[in-house]
Amino acid sequence: MYERFKHSGLVLEIEKETHLIRNVEFTFVTKLAQQYLEQLVVGANFHTDLEFLIERIQQHFLAPSQQSIIVALKNAHQRFVDEVIKK
Repeated sequence: MYERFKHSGLVLEIEKETHLIRNVEFTFVTKLAQQYLEQLVVGANFHTDLEFLIERIQQHFLAPSQQSIIVALKNAHQRFVDEVIKK
């Protein structure tokens, strides 16, 4: 399973004014994992809650693909900061 899911991507729907995550989709996980990750992520403030999100994933999503999800989330956060916050 690790080799199959070594890299992952995600799509986030973020409310522009509040930076709240409204929806999320991961590109590789099963339907059950998708729903569970959605519960962990939706509702968080993507600008201020990155560490909180990472901790939640580390504590509650105990799968071989955990680290690739965290990397994808960090990359998305950096793009968000560069494109939305710094402008």
